[in-house]
Amino acid sequence: MNDHQPVLLTKVIEGLHIRPNGIYLDLTIGRGGHASQIYEKLTTGQLIGFDQDASAIASLQNWLSSRSRASLYHMNFQYFPEVLSKLGIQKVDGILLDLGVSSPQFDVPERGFSYRFDGPLDMRMDQRQSTTAASILATTDIKTLTQYFREYADETFAFPIAKAIVNQRVNQPLKTTVELVNLIKKVKPAKALAKKGHPAKQVFQALRMAVNQEVEVLNRALEAAVSCLGIHGRLAVISFHSGEDRIVKQFFQKLTVSQGQRYGPERYMPIPSIQFEKVKPYPILPSEKEIKDNHRSESAVLRIIERIIDEK
Repeated sequence: MNDHQPVLLTKVIEGLHIRPNGIYLDLTIGRGGHASQIYEKLTTGQLIGFDQDASAIASLQNWLSSRSRASLYHMNFQYFPEVLSKLGIQKVDGILLDLGVSSPQFDVPERGFSYRFDGPLDMRMDQRQSTTAASILATTDIKTLTQYFREYADETFAFPIAKAIVNQRVNQPLKTTVELVNLIKKVKPAKALAKKGHPAKQVFQALRMAVNQEVEVLNRALEAAVSCLGIHGRLAVISFHSGEDRIVKQFFQKLTVSQGQRYGPERYMPIPSIQFEKVKPYPILPSEKEIKDNHRSESAVLRIIERIIDEK
């Protein structure tokens, strides 16, 4: 393993309530910070990890070679049901989904994830795909760009930034992170630039989500995850911004709170039994000490649900 600090590690391990003989999935294994601790809790159980980043897979090969009950798959986590099907696994005991970008990805300028370094506008989690941040900025219409910035990252100046990008590409499309940062700084007024935080943070976040289709993938993965949880199996999701957390929160709420009709002719229909419950009724947040030790944990939110009734 390396020096990468996994976010909310203790609370994730406690929250998953790991059974020594269980089957556990880490859908975004990254550098293995959470996965290694899950594995240590297993005796006869099995750990299956997934990641679409080839560098993450490569970094874990030595660790994997000495752990016979762990396996690793280089693919987007939305496809994990296909692997389970091939392995003949119908139900699992726990699933972890960490939606953050790992520190090594941010810290490599060539990956283009960070506004702190000069690098190509790439942002692909899976470098086998063709769509990059540069190609999105070069071809996407102003309405869609505005929608990305506004809906994926709550960017206040979504439209003027999108307009500036479209105007810029008439002469020369944006190709580097520094070019995009400079454009954003020119668009935003002095009052906005004076606020805490980097002025390009939201746009970079939105672009990364668009490049990797993160919202669509998350929705598909959540549906698949709950369908393969066995009785008392748990799903833990760590999100890092309000848009992702809202999706997870609403999805969990739908599963754990009665959706019976209050009004209209259907109000007397029987309420279906609830199959899941929240492990905690509130979001689980990092401690002040963890935030101090690992500033990237500051925005992390952990939510966990447990299957309490078998599917019929």
